[in-house]
Amino acid sequence: MDDEVEVLHGGVANAGAVVRAGDHVLRPGNEHSDSILRFLAELRTTGFAGAPAPVGRESDGRERLTFIPGQVAIPPYPDWVQTDAALASITRLLRSFHDAARQVDTTTMSWSAEMVDPQGGVLVCHNDVCLENVVFRDGHAVALLDFDFAAPGRAAYDVAAFARMCVPIDDDVNPAKLGWHPNDRPRRLRLVCDTYGLDTAGRAEVLACLDGAIERGGEFVRRHVEAGEPGFVTMWEEMGGMERFDRRRAWWADSREEFAAALA
Repeated sequence: MDDEVEVLHGGVANAGAVVRAGDHVLRPGNEHSDSILRFLAELRTTGFAGAPAPVGRESDGRERLTFIPGQVAIPPYPDWVQTDAALASITRLLRSFHDAARQVDTTTMSWSAEMVDPQGGVLVCHNDVCLENVVFRDGHAVALLDFDFAAPGRAAYDVAAFARMCVPIDDDVNPAKLGWHPNDRPRRLRLVCDTYGLDTAGRAEVLACLDGAIERGGEFVRRHVEAGEPGFVTMWEEMGGMERFDRRRAWWADSREEFAAALA
């Protein structure tokens, strides 16, 4: 039994339910926890150390993982996590994760369909690389957290999902609420693609994935709002409901060509 626990802040679905107990982290389990823990264990055998190591499951179903020391940025995002160097470091970490994931046999594992690539694929993607799910040391990304929404898909889809949240690719209103400073978003998207090592076709695929994600924007959150999940209800209200996603769609329609030009 853990005598002292520290609540780890950040996130929406598991807000307030993820705790540190000494060298371990305890987080709510789900129907895919066994597969996620097996996957994380297999990742370690490839030499990839940029994710928590699984310890096991508690009698109450919670996952027990190793704690990774470092800094995790939560809104309002600090200046140090908004630099190009921080963005590039997350990109390199994501590429390393993908390279390791390709070496893992996942044929008997099950995955969440919540954020899955609609076109499918065989590479296990993280699908939720936002700033709150990255551990930094000295301004550089060293580990990814929270694999609840991991699922097979395409690398470009995972890169697009990460870029959408960490460039960020959004209109001017909502990023400001999270503490983002104005930046050259098309240039930062090109930085992500170049750092990852995408060629012309790969960059075009990322752009197409962004088209689809922005068109579908709001569906994931609304499902959880309709299910009455408090964290999502609060976020939905603070963001302005579906109007927030409609505004982003209008912004993307006006701004897409700037991004396309940057990726050409």
